[in-house]
Amino acid sequence: MRKANREPNEQGEQNQSYSGYAKPKMRKVSRQMDSDFALEVIDKAPFITVSFTRPDGSPYGVPLSLARKDEKTFYFHGAMEGEKMDCIAQNPRVALSAVTKCTPTVGPKDNSFTLQYKSAMAVGIAEVVTDKAEKIEALRLICQRFLPHHMDAFDAAIERSLDRTAVVKITLTEPPTGKRKQYDKQGEEMKGRSSENHPSLLEDDRVVTDEGKKNGNE
Repeated sequence: MRKANREPNEQGEQNQSYSGYAKPKMRKVSRQMDSDFALEVIDKAPFITVSFTRPDGSPYGVPLSLARKDEKTFYFHGAMEGEKMDCIAQNPRVALSAVTKCTPTVGPKDNSFTLQYKSAMAVGIAEVVTDKAEKIEALRLICQRFLPHHMDAFDAAIERSLDRTAVVKITLTEPPTGKRKQYDKQGEEMKGRSSENHPSLLEDDRVVTDEGKKNGNE
């Protein structure tokens, strides 16, 4: 199987991060997608894997329910104590990854074993939110994303649980990167550096399977 998003990429010839660090280029440039595409993948993914570094230097990755405020800012919530909090206190740098439309596929032209997917990666700095107003705003964003029809209970939940709930903000330190492998109806692999090249990629979450049928599962 080929892996989705093996490396972070940079966007275009001015490949610089927010902090000025030049990342390595994506090996398969034809599958590289822009930051708007990456954010769309992150927004559609049911969870985001956030990777931390433990105090002893070992990696720790966990799937979390994130909500996005803007192009750089994400929030998640959890317990006041635990491994995530220990990691953040020791090393606040984190990595985010998300995949949607991951569908095992027989290559329509070469009969290969492969995957169709949309993926995104990002890196950032995590910090525990201490401001009460920002905590409430972040929790509102999270609840509106995952339980928008239950917001009538939000205020009561805040009153009951705010003081024992931790909120973490992740601020991206460079633009997120996207990657996509997907075949069109003629069995040709789609190309393009941005979602504008293939607007249907964002409007239609279905992918073409090896039988030529469409699969609507995320």
